[in-house]
Amino acid sequence: MSYIFYLMGKSSSGKDTLYKKIKRKMPELKTVIGYTTRPVRKNEVDGREYYFVTEDKMNEMIKDGIVIENRAYQTVHGVWNYFTADDGQIEDLGDPYLLIGTLQSFVKIRDYYGKDRVMPIYIEVEDGIRLKRALEREMKQEKPRYAELCRRFLADEEDFKEENILNCGIDRRFYNINMEKCLKEICQFIKEIDSGR
Repeated sequence: MSYIFYLMGKSSSGKDTLYKKIKRKMPELKTVIGYTTRPVRKNEVDGREYYFVTEDKMNEMIKDGIVIENRAYQTVHGVWNYFTADDGQIEDLGDPYLLIGTLQSFVKIRDYYGKDRVMPIYIEVEDGIRLKRALEREMKQEKPRYAELCRRFLADEEDFKEENILNCGIDRRFYNINMEKCLKEICQFIKEIDSGR
């Protein structure tokens, strides 16, 4: 059985940067690209951060029965969907996998592939630091979407309530105060779990 390590955290917790650093540090981890119907951001590439698809393509995949989980967000720019598909990227045996997503998507992936196989990696950062990071990132966009930044920040407060985290069985957190220390702790966790396979 190959483990699936699932990286998650509130927006601007540094999970995207940690995800990239973990991939570089642990090239044996296979990655799975998620799908979204939202517009491509500056410096993003189709098939690297996400597969950017139309709503019609997403609905076709749902009809084909390969969508494992789907999150729809009502944004100030319309509905944006993020989803994971059973499209052949994950195999039963072999090297471990690294995925990234939300608490809700983690639960669906865990339920689909099994509790013994899907391991949570929850990133935590103080809210003030997250808000500052989010604002700095958005200011670099060609067309900053400040209203969407605020919506996402407030939605995370509801999605990642303490009771939701505990109900998902997440009992370990990785604090991203120092990126390199956090990275080291995550890589050690992955090695410890995977060595017991």
